[in-house]
Amino acid sequence: MKIDLLTMPGCGHCASAKQIVEKVKPDFPELEVVIHDITENPELAQQYMLMTAPGVVIDGELVFSGGLDEKKLRDRLKG
Repeated sequence: MKIDLLTMPGCGHCASAKQIVEKVKPDFPELEVVIHDITENPELAQQYMLMTAPGVVIDGELVFSGGLDEKKLRDRLKG
């Protein structure tokens, strides 16, 4: 399972999303996390039609955007 976290510098919601992802990661040992700066990789924002950062892409699907809730992320990762 892979999470691509699409972030922007200076984005408060992005910083919060990074903290949440790092917090849940130990509970999902198979989880790979890659953090992308969409100002350096704008093609990712276009690929996933991301309108508001952060974007959370799980296994190639944009699942959350504009913010992240820990419980919802955990529920999604549990399947």
